[in-house]
Amino acid sequence: MCATRAFQEASLPLFPGDEDEALAEPLGARLPSYIADHRKRLRARFQEGGAAAMPDYELLELLLFRSIPRQDVKPLARRLIDRFGDLNRVVTADMARLLDVEGVGEAVAQDLKILEAVAQRMARARVMNQPVLTSWAALLDYCHTTMAHRATEQFRVLYLDRKNVLIADEEQARGTVDHVPVYPREVVKRALELNASALILVHNHPSGDPTPSDQDVAMTAQIQEAASTLGIVLHDHLVIGRGREVSFRGQGYL
Repeated sequence: MCATRAFQEASLPLFPGDEDEALAEPLGARLPSYIADHRKRLRARFQEGGAAAMPDYELLELLLFRSIPRQDVKPLARRLIDRFGDLNRVVTADMARLLDVEGVGEAVAQDLKILEAVAQRMARARVMNQPVLTSWAALLDYCHTTMAHRATEQFRVLYLDRKNVLIADEEQARGTVDHVPVYPREVVKRALELNASALILVHNHPSGDPTPSDQDVAMTAQIQEAASTLGIVLHDHLVIGRGREVSFRGQGYL
């Protein structure tokens, strides 16, 4: 949803540098007609049908038009989708992996990371300073936007006040493809610093399967024990996979 909204600005220059780059072309230089016509058709299809009318690689082309205004970007869009699997994983890939793709330079990689940041900021705005337990769908959307397509595990803690309003969303740790170090004492210490009354734990499984591991269950129990000693409630632990999530509360672990 967030990426789609960003693409709705496709008819406007995304960055001022687009005009500068166009002006830097030799006098009289024009896109070959087959490229210009292709771009015109894609823009028209997006205007008429929105993102639902287009596959991932065509949405990616629309963005790349801004990054590379004077070349055929269809082959690059295809290479990116082939390398990473889908549009979400293209946008959330780290800079080093993006730059490893033939045809991706600093401008393309930066534009993709800006799109990721915009999507995350929009999703986050829907949950910050809101009662989380009554905005659960927005919270899940935010968690999937920020974590579902990461190549390594990330552990976040959502800190809530006495009215269950989200007052802080912090990354506690990053790990490998199948492990992230978490220290219960640090989680609870930070809750005290923020004067938080409740917590929601969130981490992702890069494999795409959100089934909790034995380590996930043990770590959650340790945090719950440490928090409850200080009167802090652990509402849930969400494990984010691709397309779905597992709630510890819903599965009876809490």
